[in-house]
Amino acid sequence: MPSSQSQTWSQRFESALHPAIARFNASISFDIELIEYDITGSQAHARMLAHTGIIASDEGEQLVQGLEQVRQEYRQGQFTPGVEAEDVHFAVERRLTELVGDVGKKLHTARSRNDQVGTDTRLYLRDQIQQIHAHLQAFQVALLTHAEQHVETLIPGYTHLQRAQPLSLAHHLLAYVEMTQRDGDRLRDLLPRVNISPLGCGALAGTTFPIDRHYSAELLGFDAVYANSLDGVSDRDFAIEFLSAASIIMVHLSRLSEEVILWASEEFGFVTLRDSCSTGSSIMPQKKNPDVPELVRGKTGRVFGHLQGMLVLMKGLPLAYNKDLQEDKEALFDAVRTVKGCLEATTILLEEGLEFRPIRLNAAVAEDFSNATDVADYLAAKGVPFREAYNLVGKVVKASLSANKLLKDLTLEEWQALHPAFDADIYEAIAPRTVVSARNSYGGTGFDQVRQQLDRVRSHLNNA
Repeated sequence: MPSSQSQTWSQRFESALHPAIARFNASISFDIELIEYDITGSQAHARMLAHTGIIASDEGEQLVQGLEQVRQEYRQGQFTPGVEAEDVHFAVERRLTELVGDVGKKLHTARSRNDQVGTDTRLYLRDQIQQIHAHLQAFQVALLTHAEQHVETLIPGYTHLQRAQPLSLAHHLLAYVEMTQRDGDRLRDLLPRVNISPLGCGALAGTTFPIDRHYSAELLGFDAVYANSLDGVSDRDFAIEFLSAASIIMVHLSRLSEEVILWASEEFGFVTLRDSCSTGSSIMPQKKNPDVPELVRGKTGRVFGHLQGMLVLMKGLPLAYNKDLQEDKEALFDAVRTVKGCLEATTILLEEGLEFRPIRLNAAVAEDFSNATDVADYLAAKGVPFREAYNLVGKVVKASLSANKLLKDLTLEEWQALHPAFDADIYEAIAPRTVVSARNSYGGTGFDQVRQQLDRVRSHLNNA
């Protein structure tokens, strides 16, 4: 391990950290993820120092150019700091000083690692939210593509996982587009609370130097600066909010994954999985496993765990900064990677990995009593009070089951024996395609409504 003189707090301590404690204390293994954001934030800080006259203009330019060289070295694999650097911030500053000399030691003027890491994390998350939003839109496009192909393909709709009413398959898929739209809205709503600069808050109390926090915030594209330095260095609300939004995204992906897993089973047979997105069994040659949706369903739990972990991390911390906050990054980084990876994999699954089976789907809606509500509606339209009609249809279903028949198989005489209001048009009224087409209330599964919804979604995505 390096001597204590190489550490940023060296003059206070007489000996170096124990090697095991140094490894335990170091965050470089994961906060290296922030290196380019750290460099960008440091360049803005250097420019602000020169702008306010705290350092000379030429010194500011040396720092900016030196930091850019560190960036290029990192990108080219020539700068790979290890545990001796402790964290990414110290690693960058030390390499900068090696490149530009003593002027590099001026970079940390009027700044603490506390406001520095807060700045880096916000820059990182702001960037990642934009990337996740792009993944969400690609996912919506994949859903929309299938929906456009299957407006008049029927699928059983379920409540309590029991056959309920037939639906347009496009209507079913567009429900996930709506969920995803809310996911994107949540991320957009979060951005203003991410995009606030803590740079210049110092360790917790601000600084005696005549800094211009608004200037550095403007350079970095922040919308505002924290009005309270204590809050600025200790706030992780934005991370909790992001993990909450990320968890809801995963909920939606997991729900779709569960449906795909069911649909791909022999029992349902609604989709066929293609080889590009599934694997086989090591001992059962007939198997084709839905690996992508199963993994997405499994990874959902880890994102939930990161949200819970962040809440527990923050709940007992006094103001202002505490070393506990080092633990926010691995959770945040992993959640970002997991959400992006799951969105990408699910989008590829929709684009290339599965094929709906319209013949099987259309046949499925003719094998049950999901048109029973339409019998009640039929009677109600003929003047029978709905509750009376509802009870009567229950008797119809019971009688049909006893006779081992579906509603479509009852003779007209059997219908009229149950109620004289039934006529020959009952068969058309309960045909699955008629049942779906008739539900044309706004937001319903009627084909006309679905086409209108498709137009709205397509227009929205084109504008986005």
